[in-house]
Amino acid sequence: MSTDGYHEDEIMGKAYDSRLMRRLIVYLLPYRAKVAASVALLFTIAALELVGPIVVQRAIDGPIATGDLSDLWMYVLVFLTSLIVAFGLRYVQVIVMNRVGQEVMARLRVEIFAHIQNMHLQFFDRNPVGRLLTRVTSDVAALNELFTSGVVAIFGDVFTLIGIVAVLFYYSWQLALVTFIVLPFLMYATWLFKIKARESYRAVRKQTARLSAFLQEQITGMAIVQMFAQEAKTQNTFDDINADLRTAHFNSILYYALFFPGVEVLGAISIGLIIWYGGGQIVAGVLTAGALVAYLQLAERFYRPIRDLAEKYNIFQAAMAASERIFDILDTPPAIAAPLKPTHRKHVSGAVSFKNLTFAYKDDDWILKNVNLEVKAGEKIAIVGYTGAGKTSLVSLLCRFYEYQHGTISLDGVELRDWDPVELRSHIGLVLQDVFLFSGTIESNIRLGRRDITSEQVEQAALQVNATRLISRLPQGFKEPVTERGSTLSVGEKQLLSFARALAFDPSVLILDEATSSVDTDTEILIQKALAKLMEGRTAIVIAHRLSTIRHMDRIIVMHKGEIRETGTHDELIAAEGIYFRLYQLQYKDQESIAASTA
Repeated sequence: MSTDGYHEDEIMGKAYDSRLMRRLIVYLLPYRAKVAASVALLFTIAALELVGPIVVQRAIDGPIATGDLSDLWMYVLVFLTSLIVAFGLRYVQVIVMNRVGQEVMARLRVEIFAHIQNMHLQFFDRNPVGRLLTRVTSDVAALNELFTSGVVAIFGDVFTLIGIVAVLFYYSWQLALVTFIVLPFLMYATWLFKIKARESYRAVRKQTARLSAFLQEQITGMAIVQMFAQEAKTQNTFDDINADLRTAHFNSILYYALFFPGVEVLGAISIGLIIWYGGGQIVAGVLTAGALVAYLQLAERFYRPIRDLAEKYNIFQAAMAASERIFDILDTPPAIAAPLKPTHRKHVSGAVSFKNLTFAYKDDDWILKNVNLEVKAGEKIAIVGYTGAGKTSLVSLLCRFYEYQHGTISLDGVELRDWDPVELRSHIGLVLQDVFLFSGTIESNIRLGRRDITSEQVEQAALQVNATRLISRLPQGFKEPVTERGSTLSVGEKQLLSFARALAFDPSVLILDEATSSVDTDTEILIQKALAKLMEGRTAIVIAHRLSTIRHMDRIIVMHKGEIRETGTHDELIAAEGIYFRLYQLQYKDQESIAASTA
């Protein structure tokens, strides 16, 4: 993956987008009772935070001022009780909302993954793996912060601010106005912080995406890096990208380091003004000492939710950007979907028909042009041609990996668009040149999660393709662990397992796409011995560069530049001296040259 693929991750969006927020709120609806309870808890907590200063004021102006301390324990008890109850309620509120956040995250991840699995292959051609991983992981995590520390927590800050302002005005509206003198400066500082934080956050996201893209590409291509001794160059490039990310984080820390102490300074100035003006009111007999102490406590608490609200700006901004990217994926409809009333057939004979088929991956750059081909049930055909002739595209359309623009493809007389893609593919077995094995065991890679395929069927499939010789050499046999992409197995061994996998699923149509081109001669002989048995009783479509492997096919289809140019048996096509004859001559000469050079 090129580092150019990170640009989409720079999207910042608004700090608040009502359209996106309405869609996000939908995910909270199943948990509305818990959310409502959390809001009620926050309201109660905000009220309890006002209890402390009020109790302090009453204690100072009452027992302490009069010198009668007999009832002071009651004030201490109320004060401690309010703190303990507030702590307990906040604990419950945090637990509830974090559980809700995790539930929403789990639901979102499942929804995104399910949607990605249903997408057509052209979608994956346009969206690198790293980008899709980011959607399912870090973008969903950004939304978790919104639900747990953003949307609902704002209610607590707002309730606290309203309560504090109300009590401040209750004690002294003049003192309240003195307290708010610093508010314009605070608002300006918050506005400036918002702009700078937005810029720094964008830089961090950009550099993080660059680093992730670079790591993914270099780790995937590590064999090439080491083969061409590019370690030092790669290390230098990584150091540069890593340094840029570090600088971006430093800049972000700088703004936080300036803003939050700045708020503290403004708060201290406000406290100083309160003491100056409030002290004068005490001397004038307008204000009591207890009220001034309570006022100081409230003023100090007044700036805490303001700091929190500034912090939540970043949470909202990150969440809006993440949700925009997530919904962009979810709003992309699959180009290939099941019809409203799909055709259902438990068994098919395997008759395939291509009529006037025309296809392009992009715009009008036609890869296939007016292809017409009838394959009878049980017939074995081979498709050959130069690179780019459209061979793989043809079988990819049969598997419904891509949507074709013109013409029709039918299986047993039913047009592919009338099939449910999942059911259609259950009748087709595909063996590719580049075999993909999953982490697990040999058996799990053959069965692929199908519970209706028994261990005996797995073993029988392996036996038919002569894979048991390989498996018997493994310490744990069919239970032998398989590492990521089957890195501990050779190309030929992985190819044999892919044959066993296709056979275990017992398809009516078997497609072999260059399935023997990457194996050694001994392994190819094993596969060739099994091919006749593998194809028995089913339709077979074989794409091969090695023309020696298809000499005994019922028919050979020769494609050139997206069109079918020749059809016939091996002997007929050789006699015609056309494209197939030239392909055979070229391959025969290549084999002669290799043999001569090794002699």
